[in-house]
Amino acid sequence: MVTEPVKVAAVQMVSTPKVEENFAAARRLIMQAARQGAQLVLLPEYWPIMGMSEADKVAHAEQPGAGPIQQFMADIARQERIWLIGGTLPLASAEPGKVLNTTLVYDPAGQRVSRYDKIHLFSFAKGDESYDEARTIVHGAEVSTFEAPFGRVGLSVCYDLRFPELYRAMGECALIVMPAAFTYTTGKAHWEILLRARAIENQCYVLAAAQGGKHQNGRRTWGHSMLVDPWGEVRDVLPEGEGLVMGDIEPRHLHGVRESLPALKHRKL
Repeated sequence: MVTEPVKVAAVQMVSTPKVEENFAAARRLIMQAARQGAQLVLLPEYWPIMGMSEADKVAHAEQPGAGPIQQFMADIARQERIWLIGGTLPLASAEPGKVLNTTLVYDPAGQRVSRYDKIHLFSFAKGDESYDEARTIVHGAEVSTFEAPFGRVGLSVCYDLRFPELYRAMGECALIVMPAAFTYTTGKAHWEILLRARAIENQCYVLAAAQGGKHQNGRRTWGHSMLVDPWGEVRDVLPEGEGLVMGDIEPRHLHGVRESLPALKHRKL
């Protein structure tokens, strides 16, 4: 396992209903991150499509291992020789009219090494603002992690951030990733404090890649992609718009935090 710092990047997007437009934006930003030395790149939730309606993504659902979205991710991971965590894409489910909201992970050879289907599905209603992901998405069931050169990486998506028991079930991670499309309303209230809490209580890095801006469907997402260290310090943040958040995973710093305050060893429940 490597002990030297590893550079990581989170891609922030303002995705559109057109998959090809989103491919172009993601390609540009992934390549930019790789040119700046990122060895691991995280895309946001719904990066390939933010449709005009919740049902639009169903038409783009892919079977596992086949389809243009998966091919894009495998190809660019191999081309840029990076670990690519593909935000989420719609995968076909057994329920008609519904998809799985799935994170796929590719290694630098372009091989798929991990999969996570989003477990917790968001719903929110306040005034004119209303969401219910369960109308078009099927709940996932399995906690998922994978081994990167610097340690274990835990996979989670957006609304999962509110459920700390998910992260305990991952075991000790060096990094937790959080691709998201937080609404402006809930993001403004809770996004940063929840990201920092997950980093502090799990004594690990948290890398969050968000949608961040006004979308063609009228939805406004909060943005504020960020990298948080194991002490809860925000190392980098991008408030709004398309771009990158970058920083280092520092194994020595992580181990130092855990040695000086061994909270993970003090658990009783």
